[in-house]
Amino acid sequence: MPKMKVKGAAKKRFKLTGSGKIKREKAFASHILTKKSRKTKRDLRHSTTIHPNDEKKVLRTLALA
Repeated sequence: MPKMKVKGAAKKRFKLTGSGKIKREKAFASHILTKKSRKTKRDLRHSTTIHPNDEKKVLRTLALA
């Protein structure tokens, strides 16, 4: 059986943490920032983990599942 290929888009968007969780950046932080509040923009700076329901799907695109 051939090796599973990694999706390039997923490779750029997700990182694995040491404990095995999947980290992602938040959306809506790149443009049209004038109408967003200072608090919203500050919250968008920080990365977060993906929802547990999506973990299996993302791991498959990263060829880890």
